[in-house]
Amino acid sequence: MAISTVTVATKSASRYLQQLCKHWSHKFEVEFTPQEGRIVFTDGRIVTLKASDEALDITAEAPAETQAQLEDVVAKHIIQFAFREELTFDWNRQA
Repeated sequence: MAISTVTVATKSASRYLQQLCKHWSHKFEVEFTPQEGRIVFTDGRIVTLKASDEALDITAEAPAETQAQLEDVVAKHIIQFAFREELTFDWNRQA
């Protein structure tokens, strides 16, 4: 599994974490609190989220061939929730 991380500066991190987890909870295994979330997709990909007062930290785990797709779908969903602010996703992939 490939792992990528990103820190997204936002004061609404907890709100976006909860929205994303609730959005996917009807299809996937999801656990979350206002500060932490974990989404396990049916194909084994995993997204973990941590919210602070200043940022949302996201870790995405997926097979290397689907890593970019997972990063993209997570970013697009959060950007939809955050239509009032411009967020930047600069993913860092670990070897």
